[in-house]
Amino acid sequence: MTVLAAATNLVDAGLLAQLLLGALAVVAAVLTRGRLRNLLAGSMIVAAGIAAAVTGSAALLGEVGTGLQIPVAIPLAEPLDPLLLAPDQLGGLFMALAGVVVALAALFGIGYAHGPAASRTGWTAFAVFAVGMQLVPAAADAVTFLLMWELMAGGSTVLLLADHASREPVRRATIWYAVMTHLSFLFLLAGFGVLIAAAGGTSWATMTGASVAGPAATLAFVLLVAGFATKAGLVPVHVWLPQAHPEAPSHMSAAMSAAMVKMGIYGILLLTLRLLPGGPRWWSILLVAIGAGSALYGILQASVQADLKKLLAYSTTENIGLITTAIGVGLLLRSSGQNAVADVALVAALLLAVSHAAFKSVLFLGAGSVLHATGERDLDLLGGLAARMPWTSVTFGVGALGAAALPVTSGFVAEWALLQSLIHVDARADRLLAIVIPITMGIVALTVGLGLLTFVKAYGIGFLARPRTPAAAEAHEAGPAMRTAMVLGAVLVVGLGLVPGPLSQALARAVSAGGVSSTGGAGLLLGAVDVVLNPVALTLLTLAILVPLVVVNAVLARRHPRRDVDLAWGCGGERTSPRMEYNATSYSEPLVRVFRSSLQATQLVDVVRHDASPLLVEQMTFTQETGDVIEDRLYLPATRWAGRLGDLARTIQNGSIHRYVGFSFAALVLVLVLVAL
Repeated sequence: MTVLAAATNLVDAGLLAQLLLGALAVVAAVLTRGRLRNLLAGSMIVAAGIAAAVTGSAALLGEVGTGLQIPVAIPLAEPLDPLLLAPDQLGGLFMALAGVVVALAALFGIGYAHGPAASRTGWTAFAVFAVGMQLVPAAADAVTFLLMWELMAGGSTVLLLADHASREPVRRATIWYAVMTHLSFLFLLAGFGVLIAAAGGTSWATMTGASVAGPAATLAFVLLVAGFATKAGLVPVHVWLPQAHPEAPSHMSAAMSAAMVKMGIYGILLLTLRLLPGGPRWWSILLVAIGAGSALYGILQASVQADLKKLLAYSTTENIGLITTAIGVGLLLRSSGQNAVADVALVAALLLAVSHAAFKSVLFLGAGSVLHATGERDLDLLGGLAARMPWTSVTFGVGALGAAALPVTSGFVAEWALLQSLIHVDARADRLLAIVIPITMGIVALTVGLGLLTFVKAYGIGFLARPRTPAAAEAHEAGPAMRTAMVLGAVLVVGLGLVPGPLSQALARAVSAGGVSSTGGAGLLLGAVDVVLNPVALTLLTLAILVPLVVVNAVLARRHPRRDVDLAWGCGGERTSPRMEYNATSYSEPLVRVFRSSLQATQLVDVVRHDASPLLVEQMTFTQETGDVIEDRLYLPATRWAGRLGDLARTIQNGSIHRYVGFSFAALVLVLVLVAL
């Protein structure tokens, strides 16, 4: 059916509703102004997100629609198939994920968006971005996929550019993002071109039925993985994340980090499970290497950041790396004949994707609330926010628990499933597994440990202790719409951790995995490895540990109330100044010492001595900076060489018409030679 025809079932109706609600959001953005624009445009996008969540959930549970065929003005020639939106179970999962994140981000944006982000252009770009992202996993052919991909990329680029007139870092970040996102598109265009030429059609069904193999399959795999990895933010094509996320409006940052990067994960799963299944083992090894390297590098960078949004951006690289690692392990185990454990790894990958969408939405929205209240995102300039922003503090804390994979959150369930898949691998009969799995397990364990350290820092330094600046001391709580979005996100983080069984069963169907079932109504049974996760028992254990600590703390607080003293020193534990407490820089300094070369760390101690005596120190200043070694050693030299080539190219454009005619003639001769060959 076409997009103008009547929908006959829930999936088709949901697809049509997303398009109509997106169009209404654009109309509301253009025709209204001020607070009314935020309310109407934001509400339409929230509704579009809800429609995507319902549609995707229906597709995930097995409902099949006829699809929406996209009309085109130019008749399609062979070998192009009709342009069609028709999500399968895997696509339905990622559509639902994107819809939930979009709804939360747009609801937050109703209260948060201001300045250029609240303009006609800002809300129109967000609507285009949201609908495009939601429909990427609904595409049933390569052309529709690329069209939706470009809608997603174009809308996000425009919204990222919102504050370019007043802030120079926004312009720099947008250039990075635009270059990398279009590099991703070029890789995808080339990869799908190879598959289309080999399969003789553009639809997923045609490509799957053609069983493309040999050099064409290898070339397509490399190109498409490069394109999807760039959008997902995997190392070494991650450099746009720490540039773009800190400078984007916070509701946009949440949508980009929690949902947009997952479209790269969806692409990798689509490629390896449907379009080119059963590839050689080195494909799986490549995914494991990229994923594990990204996970470790991302969390190492995140652990030393003082900028809260940059910390969360690098954490996204870590989480996407863990997801890719799980996919690679699952494919490697399937090629080794260990299908039962492979299914657990693939379900773990989807659990990681869903979990990351939940807690990263909360964390970026919480960072936006802090930025809105204080004007700061530097942890060294925050502190004491728990007392002044209780809603933000609690919800951000729940998100941090999920990111640190602590019970009873979605992050714990996901990483527990990943570790179970690694632990139960039988590597005795396969030398490759005997090498790969222990190394992978060690990297994952180190990543999990650094993740805990990172989010203890993010929450402890930012929200506890005493305010370090007047802006933090005068912070105010977020508005109703912002609070509602953060609370709903926090509920998802805890809810997915308390009820993992039904969710995991649904995810298993998306990747045709068996041996995953629900036990006790909410628990998770991994029958393939004979392991049970009981969230009720885990919750009781967690409460048994936490309740006594809370009670003891409350009793001690009543017996020893806080006192204000005028001591100029803190030897007895009395701290009169936030300068006597850890900040983000000092907290991560031991890690910088250990990983100095990998972090390109520079430290400067400036000592000012007293005029009367050189032995007395009047003032001491400590400055620490870390860099992205991949950006500094790979991308910056490449940009310098590109600039030099551009300067050389200018010498060719000297205004001579004779030279230009000569260039045209040479190009014509080259084309004729190529055609003749």
